[in-house]
Amino acid sequence: MADIILNGSGLLSYTCVPNIFIDKYMTNANGEFVKIYLYIIRCMDQSRQSCSISELADVFEHTEKDILRALAYWEKVHLLHLEYDDNKEVTGIALELPDQTTAAAPSKNTQPANDYPPEQIEDFQKDEGVQEILFITENYLGRTLSSTDVCTILYWYDKLHFSTDLIEYLIETCVSNGHTSLRYMEKIALSWADSGIDSVADAKRDHNMHHKDAYTVMNAFGISGRNLIPSELSTIRKWTGQYAFSSDIIKEACRRTIQATGKASFEYADTILTNWNRSNVHTLNDIVKLDTAHQKSKSAGKSRESAPRPSAGSRFNNFPQRTYNYEQLEKKLLNTTR
Repeated sequence: MADIILNGSGLLSYTCVPNIFIDKYMTNANGEFVKIYLYIIRCMDQSRQSCSISELADVFEHTEKDILRALAYWEKVHLLHLEYDDNKEVTGIALELPDQTTAAAPSKNTQPANDYPPEQIEDFQKDEGVQEILFITENYLGRTLSSTDVCTILYWYDKLHFSTDLIEYLIETCVSNGHTSLRYMEKIALSWADSGIDSVADAKRDHNMHHKDAYTVMNAFGISGRNLIPSELSTIRKWTGQYAFSSDIIKEACRRTIQATGKASFEYADTILTNWNRSNVHTLNDIVKLDTAHQKSKSAGKSRESAPRPSAGSRFNNFPQRTYNYEQLEKKLLNTTR
């Protein structure tokens, strides 16, 4: 395929994004979180050094809780620091960029976000808790951990600030469901971090809640014989968390998806539910109202298209027509000719 040439000659101003953010943090973060972080950097411009949670929520059409969740995530990975007042409301945001030297290009055998030098790994392994979790992981997986595996687990412990108990619960849950890939587990770990889950109790509540939601979607889509992948679970979390839709509304979207596409398409259902969220749908009755309004608009459009237009030969019929007494006209004509 041909190379793509990027042309930015029309830009009048710029927002600088640190390379370390792109190399080590952006790829593993929730897309909405990334947009909020970039917007905050934009607001750090000399002409704009203040904003509010409500303003951020309006810009991105999110709830204030969504904005706070994003800020909490970036604070957790140490890219910013939040300041609070006595009422525990955010009053300040300070960027805390890590050492740029850690952003060097990783080797082919390591993942950018999980790259630790050998001496740092040795220091971590002196911790009894780390020793225990590495030993437990090898027992669950039935194999010796590679250096990449160790770095992945250290990333959960060091960067996501997961306790050893939470890491053990993560591995145990994934393995019991037939998922022995640490890459799969990492996606679950990142989704937990995005959601602010930092204890086994939180993880269990999340699992129980989303297990029910996942079963609802799987049943509506007719999915059997496999577990949902992390991206599908993340999409369901958006429907139930960010959009706060009930199971009835989600099932209706799944039904319409099957009817329209003939298959279980999470992308198609997500389009439906995103549109309903923008239209402030909260109940099934709201959907009925939307359908009715759409049908009326569609019918009105068809009526305008099918309405006959006056032809050129009949354009004079648009004027009021006169009526005549032809008998009186005949008599008048006879009188004038005599």
